[in-house]
Amino acid sequence: MTAVTRFEELIAWQEARKLVQLAYQVTSDGSFAKDFEMRDQLRGAALSSMTNIAEGFDNESSIEFARFLGMARRSAVEVQSLCYAALDVKHITDDVFQTCYDQAKKTQAIIGGLKKAVLKNPRRPAKPLTASKT
Repeated sequence: MTAVTRFEELIAWQEARKLVQLAYQVTSDGSFAKDFEMRDQLRGAALSSMTNIAEGFDNESSIEFARFLGMARRSAVEVQSLCYAALDVKHITDDVFQTCYDQAKKTQAIIGGLKKAVLKNPRRPAKPLTASKT
């Protein structure tokens, strides 16, 4: 195990970054690109997931980092809900829905695991963390 010194090294952040890329890809074409409210909401939720991990990593305490991870996790869940809305109004196909939903679920699970690990030792400063393969 190696110490994590940059948020970019966190697997949770890397998966959230993939979620952002997917959100932008999915919302850039067809009727989804013209539904500004839903498009922006989906992109914002994915961005929130990624940025809350980064912002939390720079906190002085594990408790505060865990709080930001909770927000990041909930944002990934928001992406899942928005995928249903996009499917229901026919902005995306079943296959695109499943891809987007699965990436959000994976991101959510990894963030949840990181939060549990961070909370195991709340007195320890948030940095450096130990990188783990989930």
